[in-house]
Amino acid sequence: MRIFLFLLVGVIIGAQAQDQNRAIEFPNTKDYLTLKCDFHIHTVFSDGSVWPNIRVDEAVRDGLDAIALTEHIEYQPHQDDLPHPDRNRSYEIALEQAKPYDLLIIHASEITKDMPPGHANALFIQDANKLIVEDPYEAYKAARAQGAFIFWNHPNWVNQQDNGIPVFSDLHEKLLREDLLHGIEVVNDITYSEYALKLAEDKGLTVIGTSDIHGLIDWQFKIPEGGHRPINLVFAKDRSVSSIKEALFAGRTVAWYNNILVGKEEHMKPLLESILTVSSNGMMGPSSILEVDLTNHSDARLILKNVSGYDFYKDADIIEILPHSTKRIEVLTERVVEEGVSLSFDVLNAVIGYKKTAHVHYTLDK
Repeated sequence: MRIFLFLLVGVIIGAQAQDQNRAIEFPNTKDYLTLKCDFHIHTVFSDGSVWPNIRVDEAVRDGLDAIALTEHIEYQPHQDDLPHPDRNRSYEIALEQAKPYDLLIIHASEITKDMPPGHANALFIQDANKLIVEDPYEAYKAARAQGAFIFWNHPNWVNQQDNGIPVFSDLHEKLLREDLLHGIEVVNDITYSEYALKLAEDKGLTVIGTSDIHGLIDWQFKIPEGGHRPINLVFAKDRSVSSIKEALFAGRTVAWYNNILVGKEEHMKPLLESILTVSSNGMMGPSSILEVDLTNHSDARLILKNVSGYDFYKDADIIEILPHSTKRIEVLTERVVEEGVSLSFDVLNAVIGYKKTAHVHYTLDK
């Protein structure tokens, strides 16, 4: 019996440690808080498989700052078993469930239309029932009248685009022109679209990355095996719904998906400055080899390519820095350089444009 109790306690402690370790961590930038958000989530109140309280519990375990339950307005496959004339109900349940936790719940809904314009999420709404409008243009107007931030969902979805390439239609142009479209999903569920990132650049749309979860987060994204849910990093002035809204309209976001960071250069640069710090440890003995510590302060595994004028003593030009760890490299300076040693890297898993990755540069004393 005593052995059984010891084993049981061990299992419980192990499970608690796993929950603590799974919380997603990214540092704040110099000017903003880095908030971890998921703006595309479903429950049984549309076509998901779980009750809203499960979505809250998953988000808490993942250490998120904010979520939005985005139930389909038009698509209600469970309505025979779960009739709910009030389309705000899942939000209300989640809001109540989140009270004991430090988790923000954003009132939202998914406007589900054929192409064009396809599906869209409206965040920061007041009443989802008022979005039940047949004409898609009028539905977007109804959402915007409530102050909504609206983004285009899975624009590369093969059910909407046979070739997986997003097409910005005349209707999308009209929505953009009339302030009815503000963002685009570059990451959705298990897909990433460089073409959507290019549209974000070309059209001035906010980069969005979401889980679009319908089943269980742990199953879909293999959390027990070391995976992670796709999230939006939002660079906000403070930790509030209003500040998240301001940041989204300003476009201050980076998506994290499958260990890839995706965003515009002006927002990726300060994030990488906070994630990766580089410091000199001095020369290795009497040699001209400089010891340099590269420290990763995030949950992302960094993949760097050396593009500086120096070679390394032990490492090749491709360097991997594991999450929350420090890697020491030895730089062959070859000669005494009074003004310091300049190191430059391409961050291969930080995408800032179509076929374009981020670049970082450091100058170190010997």
